[in-house]
Amino acid sequence: MRALLQRVSQASVRVEGELEGSIGRGYLILLGVGPQDTEETAAALWQKILKLRLFEDAQGKTNLSLGDVGGAVLVVSQFTLYANCRKGNRPSFTEAGDPQTAEALYEYFAQCVRQSLGTVETGRFGAMMEVALVNDGPFTIWLDTDQLF
Repeated sequence: MRALLQRVSQASVRVEGELEGSIGRGYLILLGVGPQDTEETAAALWQKILKLRLFEDAQGKTNLSLGDVGGAVLVVSQFTLYANCRKGNRPSFTEAGDPQTAEALYEYFAQCVRQSLGTVETGRFGAMMEVALVNDGPFTIWLDTDQLF
């Protein structure tokens, strides 16, 4: 599983011009699912994200977690995180998980967030989406479960 985690002051996602989800301060998580991923992978990735200390304390040090600051989460499915650009000029996406399994794990990941925070905003799996954000910092972290666990 791969996540591009961005600390934001605000973020939103639209589908066909309609607002699908939006947050204020928190994390925009672009989430890609690979063929070997499981519910255990999703839960472990969320726990890692939940505990990361990416928010500044009174001294300007990144010592605070999402929960410490009462932050929100917007999760957007992003199979393109599995793009393979080694050959030619057109990315291949054959390394991404199959859509049915990926959707189930995307929904499970969102459920993990909801269980921890009480709420989660999401995009719509498989839809063409317009994502807007104000990256706070900027602060962007790349997480790949193959390298984390």
